[in-house]
Amino acid sequence: MATRGVQRLLWLFAVGMLSTACSSIDLETGFVRDRQLEAEIISQTTDAYPEIDPLYISADITGMLDRLIAKNDSPALRIAKIQTLLFNERYLNLQYSESQTLTADEVFRSRRGNCLSVMNLYIAMARYAGIDAAFQTVAVRPEWDKRGELLILSRHINASGSLGYKRKYIVDFTPEIQLQQLTAKTVSDLHARALFFNNLGAEALVSEELESALEYFKNALFLQPDLAIAWNNIGAAYNRAGEAELAEYSYHMAFWHENDNATAVNNLAKHYRNAGALDTAEQYELAIQQFNERNPYYHFGRGQMALEAKDFLLARDSFLNALRLKETEPDFYSALAQVHVEMGEELRAAELRQRAEAVLVSDAAIYQPSSDKLRLIDSSGIIGEGRAGSTIRLDQFNNQPW
Repeated sequence: MATRGVQRLLWLFAVGMLSTACSSIDLETGFVRDRQLEAEIISQTTDAYPEIDPLYISADITGMLDRLIAKNDSPALRIAKIQTLLFNERYLNLQYSESQTLTADEVFRSRRGNCLSVMNLYIAMARYAGIDAAFQTVAVRPEWDKRGELLILSRHINASGSLGYKRKYIVDFTPEIQLQQLTAKTVSDLHARALFFNNLGAEALVSEELESALEYFKNALFLQPDLAIAWNNIGAAYNRAGEAELAEYSYHMAFWHENDNATAVNNLAKHYRNAGALDTAEQYELAIQQFNERNPYYHFGRGQMALEAKDFLLARDSFLNALRLKETEPDFYSALAQVHVEMGEELRAAELRQRAEAVLVSDAAIYQPSSDKLRLIDSSGIIGEGRAGSTIRLDQFNNQPW
């Protein structure tokens, strides 16, 4: 139920797949919303943590910005200066740490943070400097981390803003992760605040601080009642607390709000199997299996595993299935090229590498993993570069397909 960095964001998931755009899970659950149960889960009438402002920056930070940025600096120069201040080893030299979600001021003082934490600081500083800045969620390749009995799936967040007519920038802070293409979505400060408390809840649940976890998740849902990740995660917390009815309802709410949320469906399948409702569990498991077959990243993951095991025929078929479902992913071509290298088919490998390059050139504005934290983009492509949540899953580690 936690994501790593928004981020990364913390999510607690029960299935090892990320969904693809315009794809949903074919499943009739018969779920009917129960306002009484929802009122029990989201019982507060105000933000329970008004004293916590993830975007607050102190006079130390604003004073530094005042000294650094001149009135006649262009927007592009201002963001370049902020980047230098945050990431250059001669200045703050921020370091990645997924261990704790922090406010902007806490990141400044500790010189470290996960993606959500660092984006809190970046966005607050950019806005103070007169730069348009907003949170932006981005889909990443599935990456699971087992912590005790929980499986943590990472999602990602960065920052973006306008620099004027047809120009924008993207700032990212993360280890090298694999981003899915064309999935960026700007979200509001309120949404980001809800993700902040979702992360805190996931971290508390991993630390077995169940009461705190529930309080954080409830606050996230009070702020953003349609936040599927928080519904899934609070379901995991209720499951830990032995509240089976509330756990089941919460998982259903996650799927209700996000009909491609494979984690919630997997958590429901596990819930019904544990409860002895085997027919229902099998129905949910079949829906996930069918969904995975339509998910190019599922096939890509299978191909990677097969390649590592030197099962080149299975790897080839898996990467071809991924490409059949999504022809605009350059990494699929590159992975298939590697298979043909291993099979001694260098000419075919060279052709596939050329295809990968062609896909990249066809849309230069697609964000690719790199060492660059800052990218400037105009309407025709990249014009410059510089360098810039978790869900908890409850099934057993060896059941995940990655």
